[in-house]
Amino acid sequence: MASRLNIDIRPVWRFRNAEEQELDLTLFALLAAIEQTGKLTAAARAAGISHRHAWSLIEKWAVFFGAPLVIIERGRGTQLSELGAKLLWAGKRAQARLAPELENLAAELASSLREPVAGALPVVRIHASHDFSLAKLRELMNRDHSVALDLRYRGSAEALASLRRGTCDFAGFHVTDGPLGARAAWRYAETLGETHRLVWIATRVQGLLVAKSNPKALQRIGDLARPDVRFINRQRDSGTRILLDELLHEAGVDPSSLAGYESEEHTHAAVAAHIAGGLADAGLGIEAAATQAGLGFVPLATERYFLAAHKDTLEKPEATLLLGLLRGDIFHDTVAGLHGERAHRTGEVTALHETPPWKGFV
Repeated sequence: MASRLNIDIRPVWRFRNAEEQELDLTLFALLAAIEQTGKLTAAARAAGISHRHAWSLIEKWAVFFGAPLVIIERGRGTQLSELGAKLLWAGKRAQARLAPELENLAAELASSLREPVAGALPVVRIHASHDFSLAKLRELMNRDHSVALDLRYRGSAEALASLRRGTCDFAGFHVTDGPLGARAAWRYAETLGETHRLVWIATRVQGLLVAKSNPKALQRIGDLARPDVRFINRQRDSGTRILLDELLHEAGVDPSSLAGYESEEHTHAAVAAHIAGGLADAGLGIEAAATQAGLGFVPLATERYFLAAHKDTLEKPEATLLLGLLRGDIFHDTVAGLHGERAHRTGEVTALHETPPWKGFV
């Protein structure tokens, strides 16, 4: 039987004052559930622990910090204290920033360890711009037990460069609809050619991620240049960064006028966590990230998300499995559950010259 090897790397939280304590990561799940439900019993159930264990965790860390993590009021249930809310935010930000990097590292290590193992499973390598649906795709592929999915998050341009070098089988990238996406489309066309095919994944909405209720009343890209607005950017060569620069150019806004233009995060989730923690007022990202972080969202552009691959790759059995999963109900339901995303022609394969915005021009 073919062997499977997956690696899960997780951070360890150690707090020190007069003593040292290692945090049980279940506490983050518990605090998140309390924030959502307002009830300790329901939160314990959601975190997969007993009511007694939940209360023990809360009490232990309240004693350690010298301040309560929750506030219990008759008739109002259980609410997070200021400390509990800040601890939860710290956990969310660490998860948003570190998880993609740790997943990339785990995939690299697993790949290197599989090579000398007899009977190792065939591997599909995807380098892709960040999208929440891809995590579900990896779960579905790995659940099949016949193929392993090696997913690594890269910017759109970097993912396509990996495809050109042959260091991945599929490259995930996104292109804005209409004239805004034309420049990016031509840039990507320099990497892609007649031997490549595009696999449709979804359409999604990009816009301004802002604090809940949009207290700065940000409505358009030019508002980011206001002196009272702190911005958090995506990394260079990411599709979202390319879109931002196009939007700024179209609006006649100098990027250097944005306070925070040089500050970068590598995923939509990390940008959202930065804003949720009050470290920035706005960023550009997908609506699903805003929803998951409890932020406001101002839509600016729609885009298509694709996987690119060499046509010969699509003839392999593992690619057939991947396409079948993309076309299946489970993946479609996953996309439908993401705010601002829609399964549109998902799993369909087209040549570059058949695909908007390249159709008729390449």
